[in-house]
Formats: sequence, structure tokens, C-alpha cells
Amino acid sequence: MVTSDQRRRQLAREKYERQQKRRAEARQKTRRRGAMIGAAVAVVVATLVGLIVGGVFDKDKKDQAADPAANPSASPSPKQSPSPEMAIDQKAKYAFALKTSAGDINFAMDAAKTPQTVNSFKSLADKGYFDNTKCHRLTSGGIFVLQCGDPEGTGMGGPGYTIPDENLDSLGKANEQGQVVYPAGTVAMANTGQPGSGGSQFFLVYKDSPLAPSYTPFGKIDAAGLKVLEDIAKVGTADGGQDGAPKNEVKIEKGTVTQN
Repeated sequence: MVTSDQRRRQLAREKYERQQKRRAEARQKTRRRGAMIGAAVAVVVATLVGLIVGGVFDKDKKDQAADPAANPSASPSPKQSPSPEMAIDQKAKYAFALKTSAGDINFAMDAAKTPQTVNSFKSLADKGYFDNTKCHRLTSGGIFVLQCGDPEGTGMGGPGYTIPDENLDSLGKANEQGQVVYPAGTVAMANTGQPGSGGSQFFLVYKDSPLAPSYTPFGKIDAAGLKVLEDIAKVGTADGGQDGAPKNEVKIEKGTVTQN
């Protein structure tokens, strides 16, 4: 026969066991909830990392910025403007005179070979588009160019429209690396690396440079202008690297296009 005292002890033990069981279940539930939250956070973090690595959040920046690698490239400004109507003599020769803080750089342009490019540059120059703008990029590793034509001076500016590529086969057949030589003295259009993406940025070649035949060659610099370019290159970049802003600022004080 169970005494009252034994019964009380039994009830107390059962109550204690029930409390321990509830506490164990609560701890287990908390651990499961924590694990689920942790897994969800991990998924979110992994997704964010994937998006960042994949360039989703950086897309606009990548689309607008100049390619910092081997190719002289630039993208048009996000602001959209209509491309200029054809207003030049497509059989004529033209000259682009750049009065810069480092000296005069003049080059000839053949409208018969690059009518869209020459027409765009004539239209922009007539509006003073290039006046008081900086040549923002100098390269000396693999390719040897001074890049200009961005009113923002960042490599991201442009007229708000693009022009088609022209004259791409004029420098010969590409080699096994898919490159042709842009000879010293060549002036060519910068672009994003995509067909038909040129705007107002252009590069001046001061030493033979191997590049993909993707950049419209539209001008030939005279001997005096090439000497100015070589002197700019000798000073190097602001940070001493092979690709950056010129150490001595090069500003286009006035850009003028005239028909010969």
C-alpha cells in the first residue's frame, strides 16, 4: 500500500520530469528556429554575394565606365540626344585642330572613309563641345594612347548618342590574337567594346599599339602633334602607373573642325 508521503514524492517526481521534458522540448524548438533563421540568412547572404560577384548591383557602373584593361574604351552619357543630321561633304577632307595646354595637336580626317564619324565631330566641335575638356587617360603598357573627348573627364561622358563603326578593315587583317596594329599617329574612336557604341571619346596613338580592329580609325596626326603626344607620354601618369590620368593635366582649350 502506497503511503501518502510516497504518493507526494511520486507526484513531485512526475511534475519534475514533466518540467524537464517541456524545457528540453523548448530548447530543441529554439535550436530548430535558430537553425532555420541561420539557414535563411545564409541563403540571403549567398544570394547577395552571388549578385555582387555577378555584377548585378554594379551593372550601371560597368556599363558606363571606361574599360580599365587593355582596350581604350568609353561609354556614352546616360543622357540621350539625337545624333546630328548629315551636314558635311562626304567626299571632302577635314582637319581637326586641338589647341591643348600641352601644345597643338592637329590631325586630318577623310570624310569619304568615315562620314558618320567626321560629321559627328564637326557637329560637336561647332558647338564648342570639346572646349575646356581634359584628356583623362594615358596608357603606356601594351597600348600607347592618350584618350580625350569626355566632357566629364571621367571616361564615362559622351554626347548622349552613338555612331556606327566605320573603316574597321583599313588597318589590315587581324593576327592570331585577333589584333591589328594601330600605327603611331592614328586617331580612333573609343567605345565600350560593343559594336556601334562610340560617342565623343577618341584616342590618340603615340606609339604603335596592337588592338582588336574594333575602333574606328578616322584621323592621322601631323608630325608636330605627334611630338606633343610623345612629350606628354614621357611625363607619365599621375600615379606612376601604366594606365591613368596624365601627370601633367592635358586640357583641350579649343577644338575646331574645318574643311580643307
